[in-house]
Amino acid sequence: MIFDSPEKHRRAFNAGLRTLLENDSAGAFILALANATFDPEVWAALHTRLHERLKDWRQRYQDVLADGGEPADAPDDIAVMLRLLVVGFERLTPTEFRRIGDWEAQFNQLRAFRPKRMAGESVASTRKPFNEQGFHFDKPFLQDEVFWQGELAGRTVQLLYNKFPFVEQHGLLVPEPRRHLPQWLTADDHEWLFALCAAVGENLPGFGAGYNAYGAYSSVNHLHFQTFVRERPLPLSAPHWRHNGGDRDYPSVCQRFNAAGPAWDFIADLRRREIAYNLLYVPGYCYCLPRRFQGSYPNPAWSGGFAWYELSGGFTTFSRADFLALDEAAIEAGLNSLRV
Repeated sequence: MIFDSPEKHRRAFNAGLRTLLENDSAGAFILALANATFDPEVWAALHTRLHERLKDWRQRYQDVLADGGEPADAPDDIAVMLRLLVVGFERLTPTEFRRIGDWEAQFNQLRAFRPKRMAGESVASTRKPFNEQGFHFDKPFLQDEVFWQGELAGRTVQLLYNKFPFVEQHGLLVPEPRRHLPQWLTADDHEWLFALCAAVGENLPGFGAGYNAYGAYSSVNHLHFQTFVRERPLPLSAPHWRHNGGDRDYPSVCQRFNAAGPAWDFIADLRRREIAYNLLYVPGYCYCLPRRFQGSYPNPAWSGGFAWYELSGGFTTFSRADFLALDEAAIEAGLNSLRV
């Protein structure tokens, strides 16, 4: 199983991207390219072939558009592909990172090409029924983006690539995808993921998962968790924060739990009071992050929104100027603005 060791997980992750690169789909190519620009190991392995494939896509789009036609790809993929073709392969840049005091920031060029989805809308509830006609992870065209599926801790799951990653080996873990469950956590879901992170973490150091409740920048209303395998813990995990036993207050509200039961009691209380929240699961801990609903406060100009990664201390910028100008005061003011 791919969760048995870092080598197995990495091998499966990289192999799937190589396969997707040859897929006759703009979405698959964009996914492979975005993961490669984020991950130096993948970039080194696929750089030459990515360049060749983008030339193929340029010729295809030129032929279709010159004849007055429309590319057959999804509208979002067409929008990204046109940006890629205008910028050109030579000006694509790997994701850049820097530390800003306690925080981490990145300039993620490919993610900046992504059209906005529901995450930009104003929301005032943590629950919404599943929409069969909306975007969800059980769409037939997404099956090529699954790099592992099977039974995991007693549940049938699919693990898909994140099309525009912002953490290492970024996956989308979808439990029982054909049940079409909304992004509404149950006690069983929570206990399952808490136990899963502890079990997987024994063989796969750095494994964890983030969760965005509906109304807390979850862009897809289909039950899923965002998995990662990081060498360095997220800033939220630093020992100097009060929630970890230190003496410094975290800028946004955070409670850390070392057992699933008390964490669930806290989450259930938030939902009774209609308070939005993000969660971070790492082996042995669940970090609960109550916050204001998306759309109920102004986002800083440098930010596309605050979800689980941002509340965990990581920040994605979409211009190099913002990336270089961002400072501790701006970050901490942004986190403070989410307090409830």
